[in-house]
Amino acid sequence: MSEALPHWVSEKPFDPERLAGEHTSVSTAYARASQRRLFWWRLRRHRLAVASLVFLVLAYLVAATAEFVAPAGVATRDTRHIFMPPQRVHLVHEGRFLGPFVYAREGTLDMDTLQRRYREDRSRPMPLRFFCRGEPYRFWGIWAGDRHLYCAPEGGTAFLLGSDRLGRDMFSRLVHGARISLTIGLVGVTLTMVLGLLFGGLAGYLGGWADFWLGRATEILRSLPHLPIWLALSAALPVTLDPLLVYFLITAILAFLEWPGLARAVRSKLLSLREEDFVAAAEMMGAGPARIISRHLLPNFMSHIVVSAALAIPTMILAETALSFLGLGLRAPITSWGVLLTEAQNIEAVVLYPWLLLPMVPVMATVLAFSFLGDGLRDALDPLSD
Repeated sequence: MSEALPHWVSEKPFDPERLAGEHTSVSTAYARASQRRLFWWRLRRHRLAVASLVFLVLAYLVAATAEFVAPAGVATRDTRHIFMPPQRVHLVHEGRFLGPFVYAREGTLDMDTLQRRYREDRSRPMPLRFFCRGEPYRFWGIWAGDRHLYCAPEGGTAFLLGSDRLGRDMFSRLVHGARISLTIGLVGVTLTMVLGLLFGGLAGYLGGWADFWLGRATEILRSLPHLPIWLALSAALPVTLDPLLVYFLITAILAFLEWPGLARAVRSKLLSLREEDFVAAAEMMGAGPARIISRHLLPNFMSHIVVSAALAIPTMILAETALSFLGLGLRAPITSWGVLLTEAQNIEAVVLYPWLLLPMVPVMATVLAFSFLGDGLRDALDPLSD
């Protein structure tokens, strides 16, 4: 009986022709692959970026279906359960599997400290309900519905992340706030891209007086201290404005102060690309400046634009969170993560009700996810990364 080969010895005999054939097939696959496929192959090797992409897709999916995911409305109150700590979800009760459930809680008011205290009744498991009928809503303000991902038990509560000073469910408010905080980054970056590509493209392609005056304008804007300008422009918005209008104005303010950085990057790249032979050939064939910029120049540094957008979105989210936390950004009844953090502006809330600081968690997770994704995109779009 022959002895088993060590694990490091291949069962197949060494065949130089086979190895050369495998190497040739891989090289041929890379040579025939499209740019999109090569980009995906490079991105898959950056596991942290892929995980961040999955997290962001799920986050935006939750934000898009906030009415369904949240068990309660953004302003729904339960005055009997003010400042209730988060309820833990259990699966097993006294050795018996019951599925997801919470224990019933009874609250009392401490007359000495005026603090509400809750006692968990371990003898009363209350199963959660899933895909259930609950509080009615209008999905995106258009379609009526009452189905929710999960609901509180019959005759019980399900404050998975606790409740605030008005008895509002923190999980529901976080989910509804995600729609505002996540979209303000997308809308703001879109405006930034439009302004940066427009003015940077004109300055880099036309040169001369256009480059001089646009360059001075971007330098002046870049020299302004952002935080005081944010505060000043946000404070100038009247309190009586419609909340939706405030949302778009805050987004415009953030985009107005962010586009000069992109414009300078676009200008410098176009200054080097406009001297290339393919630009001269396009001009000789009668192509106008708009077509040359949009069809020939911009695609040559689209990788930089994509990475810049991915890294600019968390900046927008952090700026909105900071402004709303200071009371100069979005205001009620609009709910964002920054607005939710205004509940934790005093030491009493931090010490007695620490769950009011939970909106910081999705802010940090989203900012880190966009940063990791931006790193992965930069490596995947770099043709020299291989």
